Amino acid sequence: MTLKSKFWADLTTLDFQAIAQSQQLDEVVAVLPVAAIEQHGPHLPCSVDQTIIDSVIAACLPKLASTLPILFLPTQAIGKSNEHIQFPGTLTLSTQTIISLWTDIGASVARSGIKKLLLFNSHGGQVSVMDLVARDLRTEHNLLVFSSNWYSLPIGDAVMNQFPATEHRFGIHGGAIETSMLLAARPQFVNMNAAKEFRTQSQDRSPQYPILGNGKSAKMGWQMQDYNPEGAAGNAGMATAEKGSQLIFSAAEQLALMLAEISSLPMTAIFNKK
Repeated sequence: MTLKSKFWADLTTLDFQAIAQSQQLDEVVAVLPVAAIEQHGPHLPCSVDQTIIDSVIAACLPKLASTLPILFLPTQAIGKSNEHIQFPGTLTLSTQTIISLWTDIGASVARSGIKKLLLFNSHGGQVSVMDLVARDLRTEHNLLVFSSNWYSLPIGDAVMNQFPATEHRFGIHGGAIETSMLLAARPQFVNMNAAKEFRTQSQDRSPQYPILGNGKSAKMGWQMQDYNPEGAAGNAGMATAEKGSQLIFSAAEQLALMLAEISSLPMTAIFNKK
């Protein structure tokens, strides 16, 4: 099925009527990009997560076959960011509001006749919310729903190994990875003079607490200042635009491959008992 645009908002109501009546309806995938507007330390803008998700999608578009029926919904820029509310500039929705918002959007997708939905995320603070929304949409609307994060995609070792293991584990916010991606996408908004190693409390205490600090066995309910009072975590000083470009394009390649898999997955993946 060839759509005139891969962006939901570009289509007319007659286009959606035609999609709902198409024999290829089961191949159509709606994508809801979800991000955040929140502080990212002294060196990065509040738009980091939105910029990253939109940049990955933009790089993905040329990699999608013209006949692959993918529809990107408008990016939900404001997310659940209450872990950053002690830092000015952060915008946040409550858990209840964001669940209602994403669920209502998913319900609208289902009413339009679309049967598959991907929640595509760039903000670690709302992963658990995606899980709840995905199950509710499956239960209430028989949607085949997947949730994914750009950083969970199988990005190649050649790209990821540019960052040390400590950065992958502890550089969770405004570190080398996110700073590199912003240098590639919106360098005019990055202040590398303020970029440095933002060491975290979790990194300091991990050797002393083998269970609490192993990164797997327990997760603390946290506020960003619990990790670093400057609001960032990771070695932003090692960021480069070249690394960021490679991350964006590698994630885009994997997103395109994943969308092709979701499109081809039969609807028998979900089953309703009668």
